[in-house]
Amino acid sequence: MKYLVVEPDDALDPGLRGDLLDTWIAATDAGGAVGFTPPAPVELVAETLDEALGRVAAGLDLLGVLHTGERYAGMGLLVDRGSALQAHWRTVLRVMVHPQHQGNGAGRVLMEGLRGSAVDLGLEQLQLTIRDGLGLEQFYEPLGYRVVGRHPRAVRVVEDDYRDEILLVLDL
Repeated sequence: MKYLVVEPDDALDPGLRGDLLDTWIAATDAGGAVGFTPPAPVELVAETLDEALGRVAAGLDLLGVLHTGERYAGMGLLVDRGSALQAHWRTVLRVMVHPQHQGNGAGRVLMEGLRGSAVDLGLEQLQLTIRDGLGLEQFYEPLGYRVVGRHPRAVRVVEDDYRDEILLVLDL
């Protein structure tokens, strides 16, 4: 499993889009906290992916991907907030690994790659949010992220299932 940075000129490649859409749908359907709940709303996932790829193609955000040698099987974005006052950090967004490749260190490869990309950009800090109740802190804290805040009931998974959103930060 290899980490790659997608160049803006390659962000709209149909093969990349197809693999990432498949990964996002599979991750959602497996219960991953990647912006949607199962069953994956394919049209909404595709629309959200296309918006993200458009921002990468425009040079606004950085897309890091995992490549198996045959296909793309993971992704994460470093999202620019567009403010000169926040130019020293990025939000890590849409971190996911295809369920077929989870549990073998692929997520760590992805996160270490994103960290390296952030250092290459001269950033000082990364932030990300996670959905409470899934134990995701246990993945991110050994990578150096620390919990700095909590937004109670920020995520409504279904009608009567609210989760806190937890804010984590990594100093580079």
